[in-house]
Amino acid sequence: MYSLVWIILPLVLSLHTCTVNCDKQPIVNTSLGKVKGFILKSRLGKPIYSFTAIRYAKAPVNELRFQPPVPVDKWNDVYDATQPGPVCPQPNNLPPVPVDKWNDVYDATQPGPVCPQPNNLNSSEDCLMLNVYTNKLPTHGDSLRRPVMLFFHPGGLYGSTGAVYVFGPQYLLDEDIVLVTGNYRLGSLGFLSTGTKEAPGNNGFKDQVVVLKWVRDHIHAFGGNPNMVTLSGYSAGGSSTNLHMISPMSRGLFHRAIIMSSSALGQVIIPTNQFDLAQKQARLVNCTDDTPISIIGCLKTKTAQEIADTLPGFLEVGGDPVVIWRAVIEPDFGQERFLVEHPITSALHGRFAKIPVMIGITEIEFGFVAHRGIRRQEFLDRFNKDYKRVLPIIFAYERNTKRSNDISTRLRRFYFGDGNLGNTTQTKEGIAQIYADGIEGFRVNRATNLISAKNTENTYYYCFTYRGKYSYFYLPDTNNTETAGAVHHDDLMYLFYISRRFPIFNSSDPEWQTVNKMVKMWTNFVKSGNPTPDPSTVLNNVRWLPYSQKLSNYLEIGNDLIMKEKLFQERYQEWETLFPLDEYA
Repeated sequence: MYSLVWIILPLVLSLHTCTVNCDKQPIVNTSLGKVKGFILKSRLGKPIYSFTAIRYAKAPVNELRFQPPVPVDKWNDVYDATQPGPVCPQPNNLPPVPVDKWNDVYDATQPGPVCPQPNNLNSSEDCLMLNVYTNKLPTHGDSLRRPVMLFFHPGGLYGSTGAVYVFGPQYLLDEDIVLVTGNYRLGSLGFLSTGTKEAPGNNGFKDQVVVLKWVRDHIHAFGGNPNMVTLSGYSAGGSSTNLHMISPMSRGLFHRAIIMSSSALGQVIIPTNQFDLAQKQARLVNCTDDTPISIIGCLKTKTAQEIADTLPGFLEVGGDPVVIWRAVIEPDFGQERFLVEHPITSALHGRFAKIPVMIGITEIEFGFVAHRGIRRQEFLDRFNKDYKRVLPIIFAYERNTKRSNDISTRLRRFYFGDGNLGNTTQTKEGIAQIYADGIEGFRVNRATNLISAKNTENTYYYCFTYRGKYSYFYLPDTNNTETAGAVHHDDLMYLFYISRRFPIFNSSDPEWQTVNKMVKMWTNFVKSGNPTPDPSTVLNNVRWLPYSQKLSNYLEIGNDLIMKEKLFQERYQEWETLFPLDEYA
């Protein structure tokens, strides 16, 4: 199922002001140098002063490849921040998704679209750049200090970008906040870990730490408040946000967190190294794989795109696993360590940032897999005949042990019963639920409980169920007219203008009200730490109550906003039983 892989692509104040005609070509003075931007318009017509592809770290090339990021030096000329900049190296050669059968007569009488050319994404290792958006810049003598939202993109730690054409600010900047998005190294280039001093790992997360420090040191030049920073992220960016709550490297750099559709506190194994993946990476580009030194030495001779394009070689079962590279608990070689213990251990003992948290999922998440997989016997056979091997790969728990076999057996029985899987409604529902729960749902639910148990600030839990006209997945045989429900990523289109995939919604679209609600709740939280601080007609005067362990309450975000309790309780309890917390105590 290759569709799984694709869906996851202080100085004096007067020195930090807009010094030329801000309505034409804004230039901001920072302690690093001057930055020139451009102007977009928000959905409601506000000017958005935009500064894209600002370099925050030196290019991680040559001897800096596989090393922690090095902050950028000052510059003398005016920095041109008017272009999107390159994406970090990521695969250009994924195999196609197999086509499904069709029922009507296929019209093959017209020419089809031209296929995009390889490398059309402008990829470069010199990609450690960020973007800043605000609808008001400080002027001389102005004490403007607006709350900041920093967003890390999804993409499985091997794809996507924070660029304006993917995560446009046109919705969020209707509100008076400063938005920052950015890139971080991906795949082996960002997360290679040998368990030795040559490559302890976590460099992609350490890139993110440098972004956080950049915001602390420079965002006031753009009118942002460095003491009111909300760190947010989706999927891989969501688990990253969760990890920054725990990492000693990130402590004190942000003050609120929004964790969307992932966490670092589920069943996914977090090892002290991923030497096996380093060896596999070496073999995939014809390097020797015997020692960390030889692997790192040889990989430094390969181009970044050669390395990035090996992603299909890491896939083991169709488009799985979704989780390939991950955080590691770094051995101490005298380096600054991103993780020093298992995140669940940290959470259980309250060793994390005590800050307001918003966290949640979409209703379907990766459950869309069922609608295509059920049509192929090869896919069904994985659950009928090969589930003890396949389930640990898909859901990233331990492999090839008696415990692993027992877990797989229990999961298969819980979701499918004891019979063989066929092309039935019951099978489709089981596949949808196990993919929804096993990849993201359980991880988020457990994180909600662990964070709220030790947090001294409020935690707000949600489930996004709105089913609009547009989606990242449409049901087969519907000609992209019928969605499966709210799948992974679907909520993002109501927070960001994703110009390469969806239109910008206007007041005549039914999606307009969902954009209004999402933007209002998210920016309320960024401003105050509470998504519903005051009654609001935009939010139907609904009050989003903080999560209670006793009630297991959450906000359902659908056509209406409704407080509910016990989200998928029976399903998540099964995972809790299979992956008990006592081994982390």
